[in-house]
Amino acid sequence: MPKIVFLPHPELCPEGKVIEVEPGITVCDAALQNGVEIEHACEKSCACTTCHVIVREGFDSLAEPDELEEDLLDKAWGLEPESRLSCQAVVEDEDLVVEIPKYTINQVSERH
Repeated sequence: MPKIVFLPHPELCPEGKVIEVEPGITVCDAALQNGVEIEHACEKSCACTTCHVIVREGFDSLAEPDELEEDLLDKAWGLEPESRLSCQAVVEDEDLVVEIPKYTINQVSERH
């Protein structure tokens, strides 16, 4: 079974986390099922960027993002070439190393 390595994040998983997953699960669902409370304001419907992650290793094993995901990613904080919306990134048979950005753009939860 493939593994997802979540790099340390100061709030969501300060120690980092390594989990084994079944192929076919999204990175977001895998995180949530294993205690990594990644934001997902649109309930994983590909309508926001709160679940934005950067896939540091294994990026090429993921299916190409569709046009909607690419359009949304353009609005994500800290966008990098290996950025994906975790609700759309489906794990295949290769291990992934994932970084959750320090910030997210969530109009509802921002404390301004």
